Amino acid sequence: MPTLVYRKPGQQDFATVTLHKSMTSIGSGLENDVRIRDPEIEESHAVLHFDGSTFTLKAVSRKAPVLINGKTTKKKTLEHGDEIRLGHTLLTFNLLTPPQPQRSETPERGPARDGRQAMEQLRRLVAFSEQLLQRNDLGDVLEALMDHIIEITRAEKGMLILVEQGEQLAVKVARNLHRENVQNALAQVSDSIITKVLRSRRPLIVSDALQDDEFNASQSVINLSLCSVMCVPLLDKGALMGVLYVGNSNVANLFTQEHLELLTIFAAQASLLIANALLLNALRLDNQLLNRRLADLRFGEIIGACDAMREIFRKIERVAATPVSILIQGETGTGKELIARELHNRSERASGPFITINCGAIPENLLESELFGHVKGAFTGAIANKPGRFHQAHKGTIFLDELGEMPLNLQVKLLRVLQERVVTRVGDTRPESIDIRVVAATNKRLDEEVRDGRFREDLFYRLNVVTLHLPPLRERDDDIVLIGNYLLKRFCEEFHVGAKTFSPEAAIAMKKYAWPGNIRQLENRIKKAVILSDRALLTPADLDLQPEDLEEVMNLNDARERFQRRYVHEILARNNGNRTKTARDLGVDPRTIFRYLEREKESGEPEL
Repeated sequence: MPTLVYRKPGQQDFATVTLHKSMTSIGSGLENDVRIRDPEIEESHAVLHFDGSTFTLKAVSRKAPVLINGKTTKKKTLEHGDEIRLGHTLLTFNLLTPPQPQRSETPERGPARDGRQAMEQLRRLVAFSEQLLQRNDLGDVLEALMDHIIEITRAEKGMLILVEQGEQLAVKVARNLHRENVQNALAQVSDSIITKVLRSRRPLIVSDALQDDEFNASQSVINLSLCSVMCVPLLDKGALMGVLYVGNSNVANLFTQEHLELLTIFAAQASLLIANALLLNALRLDNQLLNRRLADLRFGEIIGACDAMREIFRKIERVAATPVSILIQGETGTGKELIARELHNRSERASGPFITINCGAIPENLLESELFGHVKGAFTGAIANKPGRFHQAHKGTIFLDELGEMPLNLQVKLLRVLQERVVTRVGDTRPESIDIRVVAATNKRLDEEVRDGRFREDLFYRLNVVTLHLPPLRERDDDIVLIGNYLLKRFCEEFHVGAKTFSPEAAIAMKKYAWPGNIRQLENRIKKAVILSDRALLTPADLDLQPEDLEEVMNLNDARERFQRRYVHEILARNNGNRTKTARDLGVDPRTIFRYLEREKESGEPEL
């Protein structure tokens, strides 16, 4: 059994601490598993982590120096016999408890043989743990785990009992030495023994239950005719998950302290395996639920549950089958091209081409040729006739992204295409008829561009037959985590990594962050987390969401004030700045409108 041995400061006696947990804390504070009253030892000084095969000692902070075999270190995997100095205290790590020689054996042969047996059990434990990590099915993992426990402890039967919601005990697996499932298992365990282990969180052995002073009067022990029982708690980061329980009804096979030590070591490893298996099983169930929910909330390739997106879906269903031009407005990264594709896919042109061109990504001197094509010799380098994107979109849809970046001289030619459905190539005089539908998108306010003379008014009204305003991600609280889960599942499959999910803290942080890059930024953050994080549970740090980046929750009074100011300005704009009419529409005294405007003027706040 792995132990830490040390001499208490100022005393001659040595203390021995058995290492049976996956995480053992060391320090001078009362809450530590190993408390050492040494003035040079920090309240929380070091942590000893057991991953099922190795023990690793790690310093908690720079103020907590750790020396192992005379060398200062922050983190080291321990080996049998390593000497650890914390402050003035020297500790020795023993992988195996030095066994006591049996009377029937010579002192020379007994310890060596017992040591080899214990080492062999540890090797089997490590090998078995590696095998279990390759299994995916929760039931298979738990059954294989219990079969191995019964084998190494020579028990007749064993149970894995977990504490579920409401502190109810649930037998997850019950097996016998023939590797068969045990029926009605909960009725075959001692309630009093399990209750004591759950309360104390310490391993318990009752070598001979019928002769034990504490349990021989227990009704469950008497009724079940129990002879020998061992029960060990399962802890995950200090939280109680349940117990491992094994029993024998034959006096010839009574458990010994050595059996309890083996079961305790195994329980530390089993806790990690079980926690991992339960997490993976929960992730699978979550993914199944997510897939069902996504099926209900998907609109083609678009995911949305908020009211704003549902209204957009309703408009798409109504206008997709019509020939009218559509203008999509929204910030960069809100999914304008997805909307355009959905309009195409739901139209009568779905079998035709869908052609995309980014008007802001092509130099102005090349954009006209890209849009309308050119004839041979039209300009230097025009060595052959070339059709434009409008020709390629014949019988289909052309999507003009970033339309607000189009130069004014090309806006005139685009207007003619929309009015007459003809295209004239660069260097040619013959117009060609085309059958297309135009969907345009921009992240600019085209009405403001028209007012400032950067966009033609006649083209704006020609395109603005139906306008779809895409909300930014920060205004889609109901959708952020839903979209995030969809992207997370997709990237896990794409990069062939295990299933992952968001921690509750990560989900909250995703909703609080403003997402200036919208869905494109969310996609990049999740992709990075999937590639770099080795955890199944993604945290805010994995998504690069720091506390200082998150938007603080506004108190109710401030939120009410902000909404009222925004609404007043909205109605004021509708009434062309007429304050009296605005006050009448809002049902308030005109002085209320004046007070709002004066308060903003005094505070220097910008109008919303």
